[in-house]
Amino acid sequence: MKNTSTRLVFDYWDALRGERAAPERGEIEPGALRHALADTFILENEPIGPVFRLAGTRLCALIGHELRGRPFAAIWPEVEAQGDMRRLVQTVMDETAGAVAGLSGETSTGAPIYLELLLLPLRYRGRTHARVLGALSPALTPDWLGLDTVVAMRMISLRMLWPTTSARPAPAERQRSAPPRLVVLPGGRA
Repeated sequence: MKNTSTRLVFDYWDALRGERAAPERGEIEPGALRHALADTFILENEPIGPVFRLAGTRLCALIGHELRGRPFAAIWPEVEAQGDMRRLVQTVMDETAGAVAGLSGETSTGAPIYLELLLLPLRYRGRTHARVLGALSPALTPDWLGLDTVVAMRMISLRMLWPTTSARPAPAERQRSAPPRLVVLPGGRA
């Protein structure tokens, strides 16, 4: 995870879940995510697919309209990408695994933008397959934000965050298998 918002949301979610596969939706406190709230969203699983239940202000500004109540896949203009996104959200819910994806986008004026997408499973009143916590944030806040909108996005990288593996790096243990060696380099006196 490269973006600050993405890391903040993941660290908060990971701390909430503890040893569980996913935390409850009711445990999420918006104030704890205040520095990433503009890039954060919650998806609800509906018969038509995942739908935005909540969406941050910067995310709505990037896309150019309010996202609440709209299908998640609709922010991808290509039909194939929409299917990929629906399957990705379904995988996150089925496997109770997180996903982080790198996205390449383009605005209506042709300006490139690089985004990071984070999808994390949530339980809702004990039910799985109910909600997904996510973040969609640019690597750098664009100067055109509010004046231009993202019209095309494609996934350029994907990494699944499986529940059995810790996403936190393990502290490196110092192991000394052999004593340090002295290396003599050829050279002369100056």
